[in-house]
Amino acid sequence: MLHNYFIIAWRNIVKHKLFSLINIFGLSVGIAFTLLVSAYVWHEAGVNLDLKNAENQYIIQSKWRDPNMGNTLTALAPLPKALKDEYPTLVANYYHWDGVSSNVSKGDKHFRESLQVGDSTFLTTYGFKLLHGDANTALNDPFSVVITEDRAIKYFGKTDVVGETLNIENFKGEKHDFVVQGVLAKLGKNSVTNVIDQSNSTFFLPGAAAKFMGRSLDGWSNTMIVGLVELRPGVKPEALDGPMRSLLKKNAPEQISANLTQYLVPLKDYYLEANNGLIKTMLYTLSSIALFILLMAVINFVNICISRSSQRMKEMGIRKVLGGLRKQLIWQFLIESVLMVFIATLIALGIYAIGRPYFAAFLDTDISGLFSFPLYVYPLPFLLALVIGLIAGLYPALVLSSLKSVDSLKGKLNQVKDNVIFRKALIAFQFATAAVVLIGAIVVSKQINLFFSKNLGYDKDYVVYAQLPRDWSKPGVQKMEGIRYRMAQLPQVSSVTLSWEIPDGNNGGSFRAAKIDADSASGFDSQTLMTDNQYAITYGLKVLAGQFFMPQYTQADSAKVVINQTQAKLLGFNDPQQAIGQQFKAIGSPDPLSICGVVADFQFGSMQSKIQPITFYNVNQTTFYRYFSIKLKPGNIQNSLEVLQKKWAEVMPGAPFEYGFMDEALAKMYKTELQLKQAAYLATGLAIIIVLLGVLGLISLSVQKRTKEIGIRKVLGSSVGHIISLFLKDFLGTVAIAALVACPLAWYIMQHWLNNYACKISLSPMPFAIAVLALAAVTAVLISIQTVKAALANPVKSLRSE
Repeated sequence: MLHNYFIIAWRNIVKHKLFSLINIFGLSVGIAFTLLVSAYVWHEAGVNLDLKNAENQYIIQSKWRDPNMGNTLTALAPLPKALKDEYPTLVANYYHWDGVSSNVSKGDKHFRESLQVGDSTFLTTYGFKLLHGDANTALNDPFSVVITEDRAIKYFGKTDVVGETLNIENFKGEKHDFVVQGVLAKLGKNSVTNVIDQSNSTFFLPGAAAKFMGRSLDGWSNTMIVGLVELRPGVKPEALDGPMRSLLKKNAPEQISANLTQYLVPLKDYYLEANNGLIKTMLYTLSSIALFILLMAVINFVNICISRSSQRMKEMGIRKVLGGLRKQLIWQFLIESVLMVFIATLIALGIYAIGRPYFAAFLDTDISGLFSFPLYVYPLPFLLALVIGLIAGLYPALVLSSLKSVDSLKGKLNQVKDNVIFRKALIAFQFATAAVVLIGAIVVSKQINLFFSKNLGYDKDYVVYAQLPRDWSKPGVQKMEGIRYRMAQLPQVSSVTLSWEIPDGNNGGSFRAAKIDADSASGFDSQTLMTDNQYAITYGLKVLAGQFFMPQYTQADSAKVVINQTQAKLLGFNDPQQAIGQQFKAIGSPDPLSICGVVADFQFGSMQSKIQPITFYNVNQTTFYRYFSIKLKPGNIQNSLEVLQKKWAEVMPGAPFEYGFMDEALAKMYKTELQLKQAAYLATGLAIIIVLLGVLGLISLSVQKRTKEIGIRKVLGSSVGHIISLFLKDFLGTVAIAALVACPLAWYIMQHWLNNYACKISLSPMPFAIAVLALAAVTAVLISIQTVKAALANPVKSLRSE
């Protein structure tokens, strides 16, 4: 008997090809999207979980009395080692490192790479696997290096390169050969080699190499080192609060110990919780979208199943007259429904396999392949298919099998008619969901457009930035300024500036500033930017008063700084002109600073934060630099870049010209928001498709039920337009009710999301009106297309429909 059920089910699927295609396609797309989002969430939630002893790994974080006093990510340099040495019963191991970038060469290959200078415990603490080399000794020698698999292929064309050498440049411009002692297998995403918002490290140097690089992993005043510890099994992170306070009080300068609290964050949670939980919020948002898309697809599937099953009432009547039992009819409907959902699931798995690379590229992330999950995951899609199939088939099975044989043979739909309100409620839910998703996509897009707009306070257009070889000395800066001048003479170049920072939020630190006659308690924290006198011209900063440093730097200018408008107001100068020539103090420094210029406020970092006070130091004084920022003239950009490349090779032979546009730097800063925007666009498209399929199913049922009514109306003189308007009025009312629900809900959700940003758009009625009108218009077109055929039909045929 079961075999016959499947044969009949398959014949019905094949017989109604268009209906089956629409129904199966709609559901398979919903399931495929849900599977892709689930895989993405799985991947992101699993970051750091595959590290050795992941449950005991922690990263040390900093909480400053004023957030501008220091970085949250970094810790005091000696703290991890001190915890291991002085509290061995609590701490099993430690790792601390300094992240730098420098030029790496092999023969005629020159690239700028991200390096980690850290402890030899790097490999053994986290269980990173080496394809070649000994993890216990790979980082013992001061001039040894461990590289990733892709970098081995990049420089040598193979992975078995232990014993080969690579030439690495330090920050004085000196070069030294480093021996490759290990090649890492492909690293999974983790917060040891790839901290959020930082470059992914690909070269790992021992701590002893810090001296050559001109860096330090020591000093209780050094607040720029990433520190991690592994606790003993059973030890809670709170057990180290007291020891960390004790070590800070005993060793750190009072200015640091009085303002800093160090605390531990589980490494397995760090990735999701960093940046105010931005990644976690993203995952919750995407998961909710996927859930609603799947729910919409299921509702659509149920509605279309009901509308089509009512056309089989005569079949049910004949089977009953011939002795068919009600339970047999119920089994028939359930098996047909489950079979269709299983087919949709198989197609969804195929869509997943084909669409995974595109979806991953769409979100700029990695997503696991179809056969990369644990075994217990694979039954879940089919269990879901079974549940959906039973839900979809249960209603028509129970209702249609309960009809009297006479009513079934006459095709009477009285019992089905009573449930139109329920199905319209489901359609209204679909419309409301689609409207919320569409409104959300519009608002997210407008906010992200603000990130890249011309209202940042600086001009990012045509600005190219590139990192430089380092020689952090006065002669080194003078040499770079000479090269800067030569590059600025190119006809394709408008201006060039030498600086430590580009406007991507990564500044050189901060200091405590105060009025010249004020005490320390009334001070504020000012961000430090180190630039030359061309920075304002290159980035189009508006100089409100004074000048952006002197055209030629002299030692007499060493105390002169430029500040932004926010800082001028905090110093008591409401008129920027009043600030010129005035002094303020950097607390802890004996020499006052003199203001030579005031610039208008600009968005240096993410719009999640308010604009901070900024002090510009002259790079000729500090001697620290990283970038050339080059303002190109409008025109043939590709040709301009080729000219730059040639000039770069001429003035800095052996230094790679690896450039980026400021738009790309901003995109990196707002990567999570851009992923949300892309996902919102995709979800909006899917939601609209599924809604339209749902309308298609419901309008088909409605037209079928009202065939005789349409014939009578035509006989009595109704026009085609009037008949179409009857259906439009019926369904557009559903859209209106959905809009009344969707708009307040969307406003609440998007207002809550926008509250994460200090600089944000205002929620206007425009996104809500666009979303509702667009859905209403598309629905009206679809309804018109479906009903015009019935309206044009011969009324005689309509009246004979029974």
